[in-house]
Amino acid sequence: METMCRSAFLFIVFTAYSCGKGGSNPPPPPQPSNFSLSSWSVNGLPQQTLYYDINKTPSIRYSFGTAVNRATVGAGIGLKENSGAPVNYDVSYEKSDSVLIIHPLSPLTNISKYISTVSSGLKSKNGGSFIGTNEVSFITSIDSSDKFPAISDDNLLTLIQQQTFKYFWDFGHPTSGLARERNGSGDLVTSGGSGFGIMAIIVGIHRNFILRTDGLARMQKIVNFLTNTAQKFHGAFPHWLNGATGAVMPFSANDNGADLVETSYLIQGLLCARQYFNGVGAEETDLRNKINAIYNGVEWDWFRQNNQNVLYWHWSPDKGWVMNHKIQGWNETLITYVLAASSTTHTIPKIVYDEGFAMNGAIKNNNSYYGYQLPLGPPLGGPLFFAHYSFLGIDPRNLSDAYANYPTQNTNHTLINYNYCITNPKKFFGYSSSVWGLTASDNQNGYSAHEPSNDLGVIAPTAALSSLPYTPTESMRALKFFYYKLGDKLFKEYGFVDAFNLSVPWFASSFLAIDQGPIIIMIENHRSQLLWNLFTSCPEVKTGMQKLGFTAPYL
Repeated sequence: METMCRSAFLFIVFTAYSCGKGGSNPPPPPQPSNFSLSSWSVNGLPQQTLYYDINKTPSIRYSFGTAVNRATVGAGIGLKENSGAPVNYDVSYEKSDSVLIIHPLSPLTNISKYISTVSSGLKSKNGGSFIGTNEVSFITSIDSSDKFPAISDDNLLTLIQQQTFKYFWDFGHPTSGLARERNGSGDLVTSGGSGFGIMAIIVGIHRNFILRTDGLARMQKIVNFLTNTAQKFHGAFPHWLNGATGAVMPFSANDNGADLVETSYLIQGLLCARQYFNGVGAEETDLRNKINAIYNGVEWDWFRQNNQNVLYWHWSPDKGWVMNHKIQGWNETLITYVLAASSTTHTIPKIVYDEGFAMNGAIKNNNSYYGYQLPLGPPLGGPLFFAHYSFLGIDPRNLSDAYANYPTQNTNHTLINYNYCITNPKKFFGYSSSVWGLTASDNQNGYSAHEPSNDLGVIAPTAALSSLPYTPTESMRALKFFYYKLGDKLFKEYGFVDAFNLSVPWFASSFLAIDQGPIIIMIENHRSQLLWNLFTSCPEVKTGMQKLGFTAPYL
């Protein structure tokens, strides 16, 4: 009995002691706090997610609400090129390691995008983790140094023409001699771009880039292919052809036949060649006769679709008129109506021009933009190729009709485009009095008709350079900037690449026939008026333009 009582007493004492000890345990240590960015800057510029015009040795400053663990900076902070390639950097610290300044170890590349990231790999000194991910991007500035030795303006124009000429001469299709649609397009050739290429060949002879005999041989190849091999539909050519077989290559599902507008660009070039190769010898005489047959074979009047007072753009042998695209309103198609009216075999009357193309006067605009009145066309003028394609051959100087004075139209259209780019309402990086020109071209996502109403930040060299006859000062300034300042990125084997966007940044690797052609042709029209004089010397063109109501000293 005594033993049992003693055991119970000891149990009670032990239990009381144990309970007292448990009540005095210290609280667990605090967990480390996670943290975030307080602020950041690049070269002291206020906080933003994308910076432009940053030098090649920037300072990226990060401020945190706590001291960071230096050993984790490499895992938590990255600097990389837009391609993903890492950029080595060093770090300096301020404010007890709560501020970090990142510096690239080597100078960065001009006009390139870089990205700095902060991620959860960064830890604080007390073991906390960075919350989420922060990304800061910046685009480096334009290198203002000249990329090529300075030459005279006249020599520069010749150089640009000669390099651009190579697209049509060196890269012309070996079987047909026609112009490929773009670099990399294989057997796919373009009828309209080939018209531009024919005019470029004339310039090449005129500027002594090639011999006249070599130019004649290429023209014979082209004309023989068009005469004997290329598919035609009521005398009109398709937009695209196979340069080896002459078969149509559909431009789209329903566009697998005639394209009257592309045909008109081709005929414009052929007529210039007919006037240029005016020798009495058998070869040049035969060339002229074949060109006449091609032109006379185009059934312009048939494209009125049952005698309507408008021309239609497309016709397909199996789809008919399903495209149903009227050629009307101010755009790139004035040349189509001029050639249709000028035809001696399938002409159209003036009413088709007035009611169709001019839409009974609805073609007029007459509003002012940036202080320049625009006689015709959409608000702000549309893409600049409106002022180029038809006027590769049609001389706009002192030209007018019931709807417009064409020097005013084309000059003011260009100046509106120029001033829009200077004003730069969308704040795209790089736009200036030296970097301007919106027209249809490639872009980083495909292709688009760039214009003030469709401004995607994409500048096409053809826009400003092909406007040289209208805005010689502004266009020459752009040409020099493209060549001297951006030439390492823009000026390649066939002249200037198709387009670029400094806000991405992005530079095309492509060359397009319809963009390269106007550069060499309009530079020549500015210098010597060669193509203007050839085209407007055609007697049927004079008659056709007079029929439509045009007046000019050459008519």
